[in-house]
Amino acid sequence: MVPDQRIHEHPAASAAWLRDARAARSLSVATLAWLGVESTLGLAAGLAAHSVALIGWGLAALVEAAASLIVVWRFTGARTLSPSAEITARRAVALSFWLLAPYLVIHVAHDLDHGHRAVPSVLGIVVTSFSLVSMPVLGLVKRRLGARLASAATSGEGTQNLICAIMAAGVLAGLWLNTLGWWWVDPAVAVALAAVAVREGKRAWHGDNCCH
Repeated sequence: MVPDQRIHEHPAASAAWLRDARAARSLSVATLAWLGVESTLGLAAGLAAHSVALIGWGLAALVEAAASLIVVWRFTGARTLSPSAEITARRAVALSFWLLAPYLVIHVAHDLDHGHRAVPSVLGIVVTSFSLVSMPVLGLVKRRLGARLASAATSGEGTQNLICAIMAAGVLAGLWLNTLGWWWVDPAVAVALAAVAVREGKRAWHGDNCCH
């Protein structure tokens, strides 16, 4: 087997693959740092404004942080070149999707049962607006890295970042649409995202890292 063929069959042997692996890890570390801030501020804003929507969004950030932590673990030390580490990581990311899905549904059921509606909060609007802008960029970059690394774990984390952005958009839209009487939009988006989370968890479990 010639060297070029060996690198092609084993992408981890290439310098480009290793650079992408380091980039994936660095992005996940940065995401972890932001999610810590996002969750703290989201919970603070939600409690101050008595907004269950914001509280739920802040708690969901903790589930998303688990995916980032998994990718950091995946590309640290000897695990970087370990196929078994990728299998473990992608299945762990799949489980984080499956934790997110029931949480969203239970959260919606709780809101409907107690008649909660999204309420304005300056801090909440600022934090969710930042996530709405930053998370799609992070998510798309990670999904592209995941495709190049053949890492469903990395792609799955990117998808969770995209879901976070949609949830942020849902919170912001809910604040506005609630003033028009369209209170049902926010729970409808949450239920749709739960279905997406189940599907993406299944894809991550089976190692499907194609971009959609």
